[in-house]
Formats: sequence, structure tokens, C-alpha cells
Amino acid sequence: MPNSISIIPILGLPEIKPGDNLVRAVIDASIRQEVSLKGRDIVVFAQKIVSKSEGRVVKISDVIPSSFALGAGKLLDKDPRFVEIILRESRRIVRMDKGRLIVENNLGIVSANAGVDMSNVGGGMEATLLPKDPDGSARMLSDGFNKELGLDLPVIIMDTVGRPWRDGLTQIAIGCYGLSPVKDYRGKKDSKGYDLHATLLAVADDISSAAGLVMGKTEGVPVVIVRGYEYENSTEGAKRLLRDPDNDLFR
Repeated sequence: MPNSISIIPILGLPEIKPGDNLVRAVIDASIRQEVSLKGRDIVVFAQKIVSKSEGRVVKISDVIPSSFALGAGKLLDKDPRFVEIILRESRRIVRMDKGRLIVENNLGIVSANAGVDMSNVGGGMEATLLPKDPDGSARMLSDGFNKELGLDLPVIIMDTVGRPWRDGLTQIAIGCYGLSPVKDYRGKKDSKGYDLHATLLAVADDISSAAGLVMGKTEGVPVVIVRGYEYENSTEGAKRLLRDPDNDLFR
């Protein structure tokens, strides 16, 4: 029988500021909620709360747009200062059309606006950037839980992205530590004896999407506990989920 999985929201977290201890904030909130973290739990953080704690916040008024950002802003009907922030966080522009700016950001993730976001921060006068090293951030959070609780808890940092060819947003893992981000069935047989050649499940993304159902976008739940999933221990990180350019048919 497949294992059942529980997704538990951590409620009552305070507004996070640069330098705040996220691990301590989560533990304190879980105690108030009478929810005890257990071994083999997975702690999933929304990207924004991690970025805020790491000071990855930019004031729009401090940004001077380049001439390219000015032109792109006019073309896309976006604030050129916002465009400038996106460009600074990007390796290359994938597509710039129909009011959208799709880029490969400095982490190698292809998404709209390089993950730069002005929602739920500063009333439209500030923007959050993705953590500089999301896998490293996940490792530090996991180490923090170990120090505070004596538990080796995997951590996933997730973000919201769109998808080619499909409407609607979903969640992906941009950082993880302590569990394998993929489950590899290649070389095994299915229930009918067929040899599997290409089945590589994006476990960390699946967990992120499941967590997103509880977090929502306006409910104010930036952290959840995923309990019951039988993961494989690993320090590989979410970078494992980035497709090798040699195997990318759309690049």
C-alpha cells in the first residue's frame, strides 16, 4: 500500500525581516500550534520568506535603469526599474514579447522575471530576489533544525513558476538539502515487467507542488511540514533538476 502523506501548515509566523532566525521562528510557531516536528519530516519554505531573512530585498527607488531596460520597459509596459532588476538577475533573455520577459536567471532556472517579485513586500515599492544559493540556504536551515532539535530534517525551498504550453502557475523546488530531488526508476521494471528507460521523477518538485496547495498565495502560510513521504537521503540539491543543455531540445 502506498504511504499516506500529511501536509501541515505552520501558522502564526511573524513578518520576517533581514537577519531573522527562520529555524527559531518555525520552531516557536509550531510549539504555539502544538505541532511537534518529527524525524523524517520535510520542512518546505516559500522562497520569499527565505529571501527576506537573507536581505534579498531591493528598493525600486534605488534602481537606475539602463538604456536597454528603458526600451524593454516601454515595449513590455513594465517599470524600467523592475526590468533592470530582472536583467541584473539574469544570464540571458529567452523571450521578450506580449508583455512577458522570460529569462534564464543566474541560478540557471528559466522563468518569468528571473524570480523577481513585488507581491507581498513593500507595497509595490520593493522587490524580492531569489536567494543567491538556494541549496546552500536549504542546507543551513536543515543544519539549524539539527542544532535546535537534534533532528536531521530535509528542507526544500520552493518558488512559483509558469509552464510552457499550459496555463496556471505551479511550484518547483529551487533549493533542497537532505533528500534526493529525484527518484530514478531507470533500469527497473514496471508492474508488467517492462524495462523502464526514461522514468526519472522530480520528487522535490512534486513535494513543492503539494505544499503549495496548503500555502496558497494569500493565506499567509510560508512554511509547511510534509510528513509521511519515504524519501531517499541525499545532499545533491535542487541543481540536480536543471536539465543538461546538451539534452535540452528547446534551447
